[in-house]
Amino acid sequence: MTKKIVVLGSLNMDIVVSAERNPAAGETIHGERVEYVSGGKGANQAVALHQLGADVQLLGSIGTDVFGDRIKEQLISFGLDPTYLQTVNDVATGIASITHVPGDNSIIVVAGANAKTNQHYIDQYRTVIQEADILLVQFEIPLETVRYALRVAKQANVITIVNPAPAQQLDQEFMKLVDYLTPNQTELATVLNKTYTLSEAFQVWRQQFDTQLIVTLGSDGAAYAENGEVVTVPAMDFGKVADTTGAGDAFNAGLVYGLSKDWSMYDCIAFAIKVSGLAVTTFGAQAGMPTLDKVNAYQ
Repeated sequence: MTKKIVVLGSLNMDIVVSAERNPAAGETIHGERVEYVSGGKGANQAVALHQLGADVQLLGSIGTDVFGDRIKEQLISFGLDPTYLQTVNDVATGIASITHVPGDNSIIVVAGANAKTNQHYIDQYRTVIQEADILLVQFEIPLETVRYALRVAKQANVITIVNPAPAQQLDQEFMKLVDYLTPNQTELATVLNKTYTLSEAFQVWRQQFDTQLIVTLGSDGAAYAENGEVVTVPAMDFGKVADTTGAGDAFNAGLVYGLSKDWSMYDCIAFAIKVSGLAVTTFGAQAGMPTLDKVNAYQ
């Protein structure tokens, strides 16, 4: 039976300015172009899962503006159901201002309507979460909403995956609601409130939490712990990088897809790395999300 996945998170319009390099402090430079691309971690992850063929439902909020309309149209074009999205009056749709330079990007997020994804909204659609098999969340909506949704999920025995981006420090009570946490190394340092080597971080993690930790390592792949040992799953060379904006979202979608198929952790992460690696070869976070056929065809 196909498992039901719910993604709760942000929906943004990405305003992408491409340039040869980032400006220095106080410097003005010429950009090459500006593009408006539907994004937000919640929407990106839902699109990626749908492209892989998963049974996925997206929860989140948009405003009553042209960006909100465009985001909804984009989701429908990908085949996603917008039924449970919340449209918030008198609040702008969230945006992400992205400076895109060769091989990298920097991002400033303005929450907008995403800040209105609150506990009342979760209560409206709590049965959607309760009837799911897996809940995937991130931190571009209020942390207390995330906590509340995780509590609803755990009470219904739903598997919970948290992508802690943008990173925040998390308490023991919060971590008890999380089955899998998927930070990169910078985010992990924030969660632990200290920078460690990778092996030290996993050791400290085992002493503090029961949550399964999966750390993304960029071009070095990703790591997890098994039987007390750190296992690194290597990355692959997918060719020229066009846009890294949705790399983490693609990874999380690939991981959740593997979990929904009851694969081993190594196979889940190897698949997630492949999904992420293929995603960044195309410009635009959602446009770059690969289909299952494309992932399976890459050897």
